[in-house]
Order: sequence, then structure tokens, then C-alpha cells
Amino acid sequence: MYPTISDLIYDVFGIYIPLPIQSFGFMLAISFLLAAYTLQLELKRKEQLGLLHTFTRKVVKGKPAGFMDLLSSFLIGFVLGYKLVFALLNYDLFVQDTQGVLLSMQGSIPGGLLVGAIMAYMQYRESEKSKLPEPQTVMEEVHPWQLVSNITIVAAVSGIIGAKIFHNLENLHEFKDHPLDALLSFSGLTMYGGLIVGAVTVMRYGYKRGIAPLVLSDATAPGLMLAYGTGRLGCQISGDGDWGIVNTSAKPEWLSWLPDWAWAYNYPHNVISEGVPIPGCEGRHCMVLPENVFPTPLYEAFACILLFFVLWRMRTMLPKPGQLFSLYLLFNGVERLLIEQIRVNNRFDLLGMSVTQAEVIAVALISAGVGGLMYFSKKKSDDGLQRAR
Repeated sequence: MYPTISDLIYDVFGIYIPLPIQSFGFMLAISFLLAAYTLQLELKRKEQLGLLHTFTRKVVKGKPAGFMDLLSSFLIGFVLGYKLVFALLNYDLFVQDTQGVLLSMQGSIPGGLLVGAIMAYMQYRESEKSKLPEPQTVMEEVHPWQLVSNITIVAAVSGIIGAKIFHNLENLHEFKDHPLDALLSFSGLTMYGGLIVGAVTVMRYGYKRGIAPLVLSDATAPGLMLAYGTGRLGCQISGDGDWGIVNTSAKPEWLSWLPDWAWAYNYPHNVISEGVPIPGCEGRHCMVLPENVFPTPLYEAFACILLFFVLWRMRTMLPKPGQLFSLYLLFNGVERLLIEQIRVNNRFDLLGMSVTQAEVIAVALISAGVGGLMYFSKKKSDDGLQRAR
């Protein structure tokens, strides 16, 4: 396993470059970028088809920088300088415990003041360059695809919050024992929590800016599937605990072409340091699982990336708003329901059955997907296309 990008570089090239980049976080960032790129392509395509339209907003040009503008720039710069200067001056500590440094109160006050002052000055100079004798209010035309960066930020922040909430609800005993660690830790993210909270927040953001929710939902569907697949690659590479149950079965003959580690794996050097010590290993990540398990993140990554290409192909074959997102819900639910059968997860009793949180949500998604496909296929083509007011 490669808990950090430095570990990966060392294993591939034999050169150790101390970098404060976690492999899971790196893949998560890649996932958001891929989702943003596919969303932008889809919003442009839908605008060309007449399903989306530009809108106008008021913009004040030539206004000098106000006190609040300078103050906000200073505060942002102070936080960045406070942390980054401290990290640079204590680089070894930053590499060894990136999360701890970022989430602690440690920092450099002089660094914060310096960077804050620089950013406030840059804000002032930028405003001076465009300042007019008399500020003008103009109407600016905006294309929906130009909002992708904002949508990505909204999805990232709300998605991570939702993922943390659902994880803590699923692991209340851990939250009760260590509430602060549970809230601030970068580990422990439940995919469905991120999907649900992120989707609701993004739909609300788009609706307030005149983007029909069904059209926006369809536009996000392929990218969501791709992002989940690449995110699971991050789980596999880092060994973050999202693996399967113990697998002591012999590899079937019809899977003889499959590498042994893709059938059963013990996740040495996993990022959560779970298992038993590795003889002779020194450092932070020196644990290995005592028994081989199903590498379920690998299976999910393969399945979801494949399903992305299916959705990408189907996006031009399902013209009615809501159909593509319904298909995404169906695919997502089936994939997760199947993988839960061999995946480690907390179980609880529901109507006499032992189930996981993911299984319950997966069944709900399958039902919503099937119902959506049936409902939207019967609607007129122009239903759901009216621009939100």
C-alpha cells in the first residue's frame, strides 16, 4: 500500500521525495476534477441543445476596494500564512503528520501577518487598476457551464460534511469515545452521505441560478459515477479500511488470469495501520492484515469506471430529463448492494434482518431509479425543462 504519494514514488523509482500528500486525498482531488470536467462538457452540450439558457446578473465595475474587501483578503492570507509558513519551517513534522499540523492550532503568527498583508495589498492594487471615476452597474451574461467551479466547491464542502455525518451515525460508539477526532479526521467518509447531502446542496444552488434540477441531475450523473470509481482507487492504493471480508477461498479456475492480489489481499502498510506488525518494518505504516480479504475497493473502481462509459454513451440516447440520473441511481444501487455482500461494514437489525446502512440506501436508490425510469419515460419531452424561477 502507499499511504502517501512519496511511498508510491519510492516504490516505483527508488527515490524518496518527502511530500505532504496523502494518496487517498490526491485521488479524491482527481475525482472532483474529473467530475467537474465531465459536468462542464455536459452543461455546454445541453446549452447547445436548448435545454439550458444563459442568465444575467448585476456586476458593479470600477468600485474601489472597501474595508470588508481588504479585511477578508487579509484574513484569508493570515490563515494561509499562519499554517503554510509553519509547515515550511517544520517540514519534517508536516510530512509525517500532515493532518495533525493542518488541524492543530500550531502556526506562525509572523507568517500569517506577512501573507495577510501581501494579499490585502494585492486586492487593493487590483481594485486600483480597474477603478473608475464613477462606478458602473452593468448586466453580465453568464453561461451555466461557467458555474462549474462554484458547483464543484459546493459539492466538495457539502459532500465531505455529509460523508462525515453519515459515517458518525454509522459508528456512534467511535463518535461517543472520541467526538473531536471523529469530526475532524480526514478518514471515515461514507460515500452515500456525501452523495445525498452533496446532491441536495448542488441542486439547490443550481435552482437558485435558473438551472432546472432534472437537467442538472442528468448532467452530473456520468461524472458522479466516474468520481466514485477513481475515489475507490484511492481507497485501494492507500488501504483505508474499505476492504472486504476474509477470503481464504482458492481462486476459481475461470479467474486464473487474475493476479492473486486482485482476488485476495492483506493490505500491507495500510494507511489506518490495522492488522499485525510487519517483521523488520520501521515507521508509521508497518501493519498488515493477518488474513487475506477481498479487495473490494478495486472491484468497485473497475465496476464504476466501466459504468461511467455506459452512462456516457447513454446520455444521448435518453433525451427526457431525469432518465439518465434515474439510470445512474439504478446502477449505483445495484453495484453497492452487490459489493456489500463481501464488504466489511457495521450491521444492524431492521425488521428482523441484519443489514448495513449502505444496503438500505442501495435498495432505496434502486427503487428510485426504477421508478424514475418508468415515470420520466412517460412524461412529455419538454417536461422538467422549464427554467427555474
